[in-house]
Amino acid sequence: MTEKQFEKLKYYVIAVTVFFVAGHLLWEHLNGGILSHHLMHHPGYPLISNWWGVLILPFLAWLSIVRIKKRITLQPSDAPERAKILRAVLIGFFGMLVLSLVQSVSVIFGYENVAMYLSLGLVVVGLFLPIYKAECIFGYVFGSIVFTGAVIPLIGILVIAGISWFSHLCIKPLVFRVLRAQPQ
Repeated sequence: MTEKQFEKLKYYVIAVTVFFVAGHLLWEHLNGGILSHHLMHHPGYPLISNWWGVLILPFLAWLSIVRIKKRITLQPSDAPERAKILRAVLIGFFGMLVLSLVQSVSVIFGYENVAMYLSLGLVVVGLFLPIYKAECIFGYVFGSIVFTGAVIPLIGILVIAGISWFSHLCIKPLVFRVLRAQPQ
């Protein structure tokens, strides 16, 4: 992709995100008011409004496109390698989008255990797959905004992404170094 195509893609992704968030907030406003959610569903904790999605999601969209562009431009102009990166980006985004939608729907229908097990499974998967990438975080938050807002899923995925980042950048290299050092 050229510089001009990335700029165009960035504006399209941000515009779609802003229209989605604005449409969702308009729908909430017309159907009883903008929702707010308690942290950890505990009434003693503060309420967090869905209005935060107006700031969080466009920022995550912008950050994702910037990080993807940087990842692609650091590669040589080899088209298959760039295509491989774009494929991984799409899989990461849509995989996390579907996961967050399944979690949200399971909570809505009263299956909180399913959402909890999916979150624990995501922690385990994060040890092996790089879910700390910006497109994964964006996909997760984007998929859950309709049901739980943007802040609570962002907090959760940032904790899980931090575990994934630590695993990939600290633990994984140590494990490979130990395995290479052992005689065969």
